[in-house]
Amino acid sequence: MELLVGCTIIILYFLYKRYFPVFGVQYIHFNDLELDPIKIIDVRDYNELSGTPIEGTINIPIAYLKRNNNEIINSDLHLVASNLLEKNIGIRFLRKKGYKVLGYTIIKPNTLSCKENKLKIEMNR
Repeated sequence: MELLVGCTIIILYFLYKRYFPVFGVQYIHFNDLELDPIKIIDVRDYNELSGTPIEGTINIPIAYLKRNNNEIINSDLHLVASNLLEKNIGIRFLRKKGYKVLGYTIIKPNTLSCKENKLKIEMNR
């Protein structure tokens, strides 16, 4: 019985860490984003990133975040992810390392095109 309770607690912890929403971080659309005070971290996979790159961001996929988090400048951050799972894992990891994540944007593959270096973004329809 004690083993069952222990296993259940461990499973619930991992489910919480991945799928439970992160509170205190709001969705911000790129049109509403002020670029001066914050740095943008793009945690999308390289395959997804190649179709819709965003210039001026720090590109570190979730799989490499633990190994390459020293590339991130200690300032206010905005996270770009391709799904809710990447968003939750990325925000929790960055908070654990002491970074302040102000917001996030979820970009689905092939829905974004960038022009210039100031993140003028148009949604493809």
